[in-house]
Amino acid sequence: MKILVTVKEVAAVEDEFQISGLDIDDASLEYDLNEWDDYAVEEAVQISEENDDVEVVTVTIGPERSEETIRMALAKGADRAIRVWDDALESAQFLDVDTKAELLAAVAEEEAPDFILSGVQAGDDANGATGVALAERLGFEWAAVVNKLDLDADAGIANIRRELEGGVEELTDVDLPAVLTIQTGINEPRYASLRGIRQAQRKPLDVNSLDEIGLDDSVVETPVERTDMYEPETESEATLWEGSAGDTAKELASFLRDKGVVEG
Repeated sequence: MKILVTVKEVAAVEDEFQISGLDIDDASLEYDLNEWDDYAVEEAVQISEENDDVEVVTVTIGPERSEETIRMALAKGADRAIRVWDDALESAQFLDVDTKAELLAAVAEEEAPDFILSGVQAGDDANGATGVALAERLGFEWAAVVNKLDLDADAGIANIRRELEGGVEELTDVDLPAVLTIQTGINEPRYASLRGIRQAQRKPLDVNSLDEIGLDDSVVETPVERTDMYEPETESEATLWEGSAGDTAKELASFLRDKGVVEG
């Protein structure tokens, strides 16, 4: 059995940051593995530990810088990794959901996984659509916002529980092959051990260009265009009190009475 896990390196913005053109200046960013993808990797690794002959392969779209993040997934138990990148992707202003889905689908068609795990969303753009768009491209069944997964490998069925609107949860079966988008809380992602980090340096990490996955530069064409990047002005004010707990409590109580929140 082969499990393909889509992973993404995301950037966290520092409290104080600078904007450079249509992007936040790279000096103001810290990169890490997307939180939701971390849970997807852990779920795949747990399945591989509970079943024989399971290979976990991660795939990401990103520049060379992202390899450090990818190897963290390898250090946590993934067997090998694939990174898709070339000059056309480097020069693209924006990679929309359709573009990402087409790139990932090309890799999936080559890898022929039994099923695919993806994070529900990414911490930077929060589209929450790539996994479902990938399933549509491949013609796979899918389930989104999965917070419990029991795999019946022999029957080729995933028994899943998923979150719906209004706090409702759905229990259903999904036939494999399928794409499942994983919600946080489905498990407890492990820390990468020192041994795992050393082993990750020896695990295969293949870099594929568009041509190598059977695509051309037209894949980056998109109707989506970024026109501006700016920090919005706040429409509210914050009041800060300093001092001991007793002093600040009195000031807060007086403030709330003045605003009519509490009675005098």
